Amino acid sequence: MFTNNPFEAITKTMQENAAKFNPAASQDALKPLMANLQAWGELAQKQTQAAQASVAATVESFKGIKEPQAAFEAMKTLAEENMAVAAKNLKDVTALGVAQFHTSVEAIEKAHPAPEAFAAVSKGMKAAVAQVQTAVESAIKTTSKKK
Repeated sequence: MFTNNPFEAITKTMQENAAKFNPAASQDALKPLMANLQAWGELAQKQTQAAQASVAATVESFKGIKEPQAAFEAMKTLAEENMAVAAKNLKDVTALGVAQFHTSVEAIEKAHPAPEAFAAVSKGMKAAVAQVQTAVESAIKTTSKKK
């Protein structure tokens, strides 16, 4: 009668493969992931600082307002500035995502057992993401022209 359970199988596999574990190779494999996370963190920090500066400028601009028309004009200007910041943030996020997508596809291409066979797929994937980026940029341009 078979008495092996899943936990025994997992333990056996881990024990057999422990000697094959290479910490240096694991560290190297994580470097692109860490670089990607760092890039997203830096972008988020940059966008947060821009938002904080915008809020501070808004508070300052409202301090001296005494007339309703001036308040309305300040709110209109604020809305336009916020739309411009949002558009820039969306462009930056899209550009970073596309760049990291290309890097990932290129890494798969290099590691693929038959890179020449994967090249057509890679080219199609890159073209598709380029179309997405173009569509996002077109939508931003169209929206910002409707002021």
